[in-house]
Amino acid sequence: MPKRNELEQNALQIIIETGSKGVLQSELWRKMNASSREGSRISIKLESKGLIYRERELHKGRWTYRLYSKRKPISIDSIISCPCLTCTESSKCEAGGTITPNDCEKLTMWILESAGGEANPPGE
Repeated sequence: MPKRNELEQNALQIIIETGSKGVLQSELWRKMNASSREGSRISIKLESKGLIYRERELHKGRWTYRLYSKRKPISIDSIISCPCLTCTESSKCEAGGTITPNDCEKLTMWILESAGGEANPPGE
């Protein structure tokens, strides 16, 4: 029988792979070939460690929990449009230098647009 730590890691991996749709606790323990008691204990333990959160859900007339990972898969989508990646001055850009991220208008505009704020740089 696998160690409890291995079961927790396997469960967490399954939950992470389901992404934003989550997985029903009852489906989780079936995928892991574990008992419902063991599946419940594992999900409670993962929740107490702050790795997942559970939402109560009525499924086929029975109450269960849908499990979601608090960890999000790593993705470069959030920075793919950052102007620094294609900037011709990037080799000269440094903190305290003549070209600096602190004074870069393109970077400031991108940050403001990404955050959903106004696209007017400070001071305008």
